[in-house]
Amino acid sequence: MPHNTLYPKITIKELRPLNLEGGFLIDGFPSVGFSSVIATESLIQTSQFKLAGIIDSDIFPPISLIKDGTPNYPTRIFVNDELKVAAFLSHLAVEESLQRNIARKMLQWAKDQKISLIVSSVSIKSANNDEEIIAVGSTENATKKIKELSLKTLKHGTIPGIPGVLLNEGSLTQQDVIVILFHSDGTSPDFRSSAKLCMVMSQLIPGTSCDIAALQVEAEKIEKVIKKDVDEARHLKDTMYR
Repeated sequence: MPHNTLYPKITIKELRPLNLEGGFLIDGFPSVGFSSVIATESLIQTSQFKLAGIIDSDIFPPISLIKDGTPNYPTRIFVNDELKVAAFLSHLAVEESLQRNIARKMLQWAKDQKISLIVSSVSIKSANNDEEIIAVGSTENATKKIKELSLKTLKHGTIPGIPGVLLNEGSLTQQDVIVILFHSDGTSPDFRSSAKLCMVMSQLIPGTSCDIAALQVEAEKIEKVIKKDVDEARHLKDTMYR
């Protein structure tokens, strides 16, 4: 197997100069379901983020997302310059083989930009309507931030995918990472979990906000768009590599 298949290169292209020193980075890659992406989309729309970069790889399916007649990369970086907050937002279902590389690229970019805190999230399927939000931090400082919000800290468990790699690598490099664990009943669209996640993210990141009323209206529409993008990208990739 070729070397670049085992270690695919992830490229970040900034479209304008950025000053994010001491700021925040949101991981808006889909995990289980689409609540993480919907919450990130809501935060971006409510808090006046603007496109600032793209993330690409030769192993990503070659696809353009057309929005209001304009072509878009499926994985983009949005930034609120005033608040010093960046968000990696992806409409691609990331294969397990790519997740470690993407997490490491995210951590390297955060280090280059001198980001103070990375916020990620992952859903836990829950059938008993347990809506308690739990979080876990990569460092003592990150754990302190969780306690300041009076959130319950995860004591035992497993965190999969990009959020898990962010925690592990962040603990080694002393990069503050907080992963929010939210409960989902597996229904689609899960407005309740998206709204709760968005609210916790806005509490962690000063100056950001969530328009819950708009999110309730938009959640189903946003999820339909995301699912369509993900399905089309997956279908294209399947046909490419048969």
